[in-house]
Amino acid sequence: MPWISLMIAGLFEVVWASAMKQSQGFSRLWPSVVTIIAMMASFGLLSWSMRSLPLGTAYTVWTGIGALGAFVVGIAVLGEALTAMRVAAALLILSGLVLMKLSGGD
Repeated sequence: MPWISLMIAGLFEVVWASAMKQSQGFSRLWPSVVTIIAMMASFGLLSWSMRSLPLGTAYTVWTGIGALGAFVVGIAVLGEALTAMRVAAALLILSGLVLMKLSGGD
């Protein structure tokens, strides 16, 4: 169950990062509200996951999901550039997440 809540926390991180971009510096109400609510959900689930999972593993996976998710949303929704170098960087992040999970630190 901690891994499931950690994955959901990572998805909420993608939501709040995307909403924060849309809030234009917290100058737009509804994206700002979504940002705050998603942040609370993300941090709450991360905190709950850390009861059972090691700090390094939980935090790395959480930020990795957020980074990869924001990368995908940036390309798919916001029209950001898809370059070979950015894809390579995303693959390195993904490989780090897989290695962290396989390290057996949980």
